Amino acid sequence: MASNSRRRSASSGSRRRPPSRPAPPTRRTRGQAGEWHAVPGGRYGDARRSGAAQPPLTSVRVGDIDRLQRQDRAQRRYRRYLVRLGVIVAFVAALAIGAAAAYNSSLFTIESVKVSGVEHLTSEEMQLLAAVPQGSTLLRVDTAAIEERLKQDAWVQDVQINRLFPNTLEIVVTERSIAAVVEVPTSDAKSVQRWAIASDHMWLMPIPDPDSEAGQRTSPKVYEDADAALAIKDVPFGTKAEVGTYCSDESVLNALDIVSGMTTELADRVKTVYADGVEETRLVLDNNVEVAFGAAENIRDKERVCLEIMEQHPDAVAYINVRDVASPTYRAL
Repeated sequence: MASNSRRRSASSGSRRRPPSRPAPPTRRTRGQAGEWHAVPGGRYGDARRSGAAQPPLTSVRVGDIDRLQRQDRAQRRYRRYLVRLGVIVAFVAALAIGAAAAYNSSLFTIESVKVSGVEHLTSEEMQLLAAVPQGSTLLRVDTAAIEERLKQDAWVQDVQINRLFPNTLEIVVTERSIAAVVEVPTSDAKSVQRWAIASDHMWLMPIPDPDSEAGQRTSPKVYEDADAALAIKDVPFGTKAEVGTYCSDESVLNALDIVSGMTTELADRVKTVYADGVEETRLVLDNNVEVAFGAAENIRDKERVCLEIMEQHPDAVAYINVRDVASPTYRAL
C-alpha cells in the first residue's frame, strides 16, 4: 500500500513540474583554431540584453514617392526651359542688332531695276512711273509707294515688287489688254478720236497717229492690238473718254457686254459694233453679215438663232434681226 501511495505522489509531483524554458538563441563564432563555437543569445538577444538603441522604423507612402519624383522631373524641365529661353533670347537679340545695322547701312544698295510683264508701256515710261529714289537700298525702299505710283497708269492692272538680293529690284506688272477701239466724237462733232478701252471698261489711252510725235513714243504693241481688237463706231455725241476712268456710256457698255457675253464661235466673228443706241446696236461679222442685236439680253439664244440661220442659208444671208429673239427675221442676198 505504501508503495502505491509513493508512486501516486511521485506521478503527481511530476505533473506539477514547471515546463522547461527554451534555450536561448545561439550564434556561432570562429575560434582561434578555426573551430566554430555556439554562443548563447545571438545578435538579437545581445542587442536586447545590452539595451542598445534601435533605429526607428519609418513608413513612406507610394503616393508621396511619386509626388516627389514628379516635382523633381518638373524642376529639371523648368531648368532646361530657362536655358533654351536664354539661348533664344540671345539669338533674337543678335539678329535684331544685325538687322538694325544692315537696315541703316548702305548695304544692298539698288543698282538695277528689272521690269517684266509690260508690252504697251515702254521701259522709259516704267522708269519714270516707278521713280525709285537714288541711293535706296533693298531694305529701306518703299515698295508700297512705288506700287501706288505705277497703278496710277491706266495700263497697269496689278503690280508685284520683289527684292532680288544683293542689288536688284524686280517689278512684275500685269497689264490691261485692249478689248475694243471706240471711235469717240470730238467736242466739235467734226471728227472722231480712236480710244483704246479695256475689258473692265477702263479708258486706256487715245491712240495717236503712228506718224505723229506722240505716235513715235508709243509702243508698237498698242497699234498691233488696236488693229486686231473689236471696233465700236457710231457712239452717241457727248460720250466722254478720259484716261484712267471707267466708261459710263450705256451704248458702249452694251456693245462690250454683248461680245463678252457670247459663248460660241460668233464672238470671234464679230468685227464691228455700231453702238448708236442700246436697242439700235448692230453687229457686223467677218462675212459682212449685219446682225441687229439690240440690248445685251438673251445673248445665248440670240447667237444660237444667228448661227442656225447662217447654217441653213450659207452664203445667202445679208441681214439678221434678233432684237426679239422669239420672232427673228433675216434677209437674203
